[in-house]
Amino acid sequence: MAVVTGASSGIGRELAAEFARKGFDVVMAAEDAAVDRVARAISGETVGTAKPVQADLATAPGVDALYAAVQALRRPVDALAINAGVGVSGDFDRSTDLEDELRLIDLNVRSAVHLAKRILPAMIERGRGRILFTSSIAATGPGPYQATYAASKAFLFSFSEALRHELRGTGVTVTALLPGPTDTGFFERAGLENTRLGQMKSKDDPADVARQGFDALMAGKDHVVTGSIRNRVQAGIAKIAPETTKARMIGKLSEPRPDTDQS
Repeated sequence: MAVVTGASSGIGRELAAEFARKGFDVVMAAEDAAVDRVARAISGETVGTAKPVQADLATAPGVDALYAAVQALRRPVDALAINAGVGVSGDFDRSTDLEDELRLIDLNVRSAVHLAKRILPAMIERGRGRILFTSSIAATGPGPYQATYAASKAFLFSFSEALRHELRGTGVTVTALLPGPTDTGFFERAGLENTRLGQMKSKDDPADVARQGFDALMAGKDHVVTGSIRNRVQAGIAKIAPETTKARMIGKLSEPRPDTDQS
């Protein structure tokens, strides 16, 4: 059995479908009611079954509700894909809302720690399990105009690598998924449509990203940069470029473009 969060659309939906195609029964969690429809579609198309759980994982009661739903099935969790996340874009000082920033931290960071803390002990006790954290290529450097988002993804990347080290010899592996710009509704929801990043034509296919993430998870890899060669080049540059240089490069892509008509 696999548990996938943020599973009603985008990479999360494709991860759930990939698990189901490979014979996993999947518990699919998302905040919106669309998770019911998506779960029915996946159950009808694959060998695995999909159980929807509608819960707001940006809240502690939401995470506990998901955990309770998993526990009620009385089945071990073989794989956990912590994928739920949101973005916030704009100048931190002048244009973003504090509540939006804090909700991002609650969902992207706090809920990931909370859910991992709930699921992991049983994996260790059984001596096997796999955890996938959806980080981002944004984790490899500062993210001007999406500062909190990039920082949250850097947290997940670091957290994943640290847990992996701690879990050596337990039979539990941890993998970080680092996609680049992907063709999902993320850019619209995050307010990035009027940026060079949001207007890129060559975004990656979420199904390809999910498949590469699943394969890396099953292979027990520590992390995988998915999608186009562009993403791997960016990750390579990030290893050697000064932080100020990376901030300048990313800032050019994510800075709002005032000449773009948003009406």
